[in-house]
Amino acid sequence: MAKKELTFKGKTIEELEKMSMNDFMNLVTSRQRRSLRRGMTEEQKRLLIKVKKAKEGKIKKAIKTHCRDMIIVPQMIGLTLLVHNGKEWAQVIVTHEMLGNFLGEYAHTRKRVAHSAPGIGATRSSAAMSVK
Repeated sequence: MAKKELTFKGKTIEELEKMSMNDFMNLVTSRQRRSLRRGMTEEQKRLLIKVKKAKEGKIKKAIKTHCRDMIIVPQMIGLTLLVHNGKEWAQVIVTHEMLGNFLGEYAHTRKRVAHSAPGIGATRSSAAMSVK
């Protein structure tokens, strides 16, 4: 059985990495295309420089960034990024399915709330409930 080749909108990963930014913009959705067309911020440009150095092998460890609004581009595939969620660094391993999304989508800022039994000083109605 032949191995299935990984693609993004009909393009292989190798084709995507060789592609210019303008060609990549035509593959992503309108929101990301508009953001890329407006140009990148200085922080986003610095992150891309670090990504290029990491791809060349000059940087061995994960890249830390606060840049949650950075759109995932083909040069980031296979890298490990540490994205700040406001409290800690969330590890994001970039795969081809993530292309065109924002880094912040993978570093959640809120945790799930899990309530326990009613505490001291609770109202009488909640105190009458069984504590499990």
